[in-house]
Amino acid sequence: MFNKLRNKFLLLNMIIISFMMLIAFSSIYIIMDQNISRDIDMELHRESDSRKPAGKSAPFRPNTAPQEPQAGAGNNGMSPPLRSASFALVTDKQGTIQTVSSRFDMTAEFYNQIKTAALAKNKQQGKLKLDDVHWAYAVQTVPDGYVISFLDVTSQQAFLTNLIYAFLVVASVMLVIIFFISRFFANRSIGPVQEAFNKQKQFIADASHELKTPLTVINTNVDVLLAHEDDIIKNQSKWLMFIKSESERMGKLTNDLLYLAQIDQIDTGVMMAPFEVSEAVEQVVLTMEAVIYEQDIHLTYEIEPGLTARGSIEQFKQVVMILLDNAMKYTESGGSVDLTLNKRHQNLVLIVTNTGKGISEEHLDKIFDRFYRTDSSRTRGQGGYGLGLAIAKAIIEQHKGNIYAKSVKNEQVSFFVELPVHI
Repeated sequence: MFNKLRNKFLLLNMIIISFMMLIAFSSIYIIMDQNISRDIDMELHRESDSRKPAGKSAPFRPNTAPQEPQAGAGNNGMSPPLRSASFALVTDKQGTIQTVSSRFDMTAEFYNQIKTAALAKNKQQGKLKLDDVHWAYAVQTVPDGYVISFLDVTSQQAFLTNLIYAFLVVASVMLVIIFFISRFFANRSIGPVQEAFNKQKQFIADASHELKTPLTVINTNVDVLLAHEDDIIKNQSKWLMFIKSESERMGKLTNDLLYLAQIDQIDTGVMMAPFEVSEAVEQVVLTMEAVIYEQDIHLTYEIEPGLTARGSIEQFKQVVMILLDNAMKYTESGGSVDLTLNKRHQNLVLIVTNTGKGISEEHLDKIFDRFYRTDSSRTRGQGGYGLGLAIAKAIIEQHKGNIYAKSVKNEQVSFFVELPVHI
């Protein structure tokens, strides 16, 4: 699916770029062609004005004697001389050449050929090709006939042709380069989309699996109750307690999933307001203190007073509760949990450390992923779903903060929360 998406992106990108290059190159070519045509028109008009018969030009005398080939002329002696050459022919109404105004001595056959070709087009101005040479001409009507001016434009035509070839070469090279560049950025652009899609698939699979377990337990216990439908509720209370317990776990899971979905919505804003971080942390610690001591875990905490941040106090309390609950679950009897809150530079830093097996290095970057658990059997036994740390991360990121973990294998693990200080 993603390969097709990438190929569609590449195809669309190449079509758009090719179209833009075609427009750009066509515009350049049209501008150059118009400039050259304008210069040719000006030159032809100057040629016509300067070489109209006024007694200065010799009368036309057919030249039948062999001529020395001029530079640029063909072997037959009828080709024009040097490129950029210009000349004018004066004819009568019937098209018979009366006067030749030229610096070059050309054969009569050549003049007749080019005159006939120009008059045959029946246009005031145009271009023709004779003996592989391109000529521009202009026909002006005079009282006794016509004045036909000619200008060699072979070099200009060659320039335009070479310009097209250059455009084709440059366009081909550019399209190849752009293809590889577009492919590189397409892969980079689709990468996060593919990763998010894979995470979503994994999230749905994990959520379905987690919901399947309590539903199976509930369904099994319901079958047991139905098998003893004549018995009293008191005798079947054990199965009812199992159903109630699994229903509560499933309810907690759905609530956590709904909470994560709400946090993920971009348009769901948090009511940001300054709050006392020190007081919020202390309230959570006092709430959890008795529960932690009941687990035979030693709790120590050090809270710097008067620290404030901007955000939601209830959400921040939830983060502290998640971290303390997580530390309590993974601390064995007789272990310790330490909490510190202080100010470092422009940030508030909350550290929750617990003794225990720690977390392997390969798991540290993944423990904040949804449903990710380093020991699935243990967490299920303790009623967890692997969503607590994911919720904590989402909340802290919404508050423009940072959360991460550090661990010493078989000794301890520490969770760090950094929030900007509100001044």
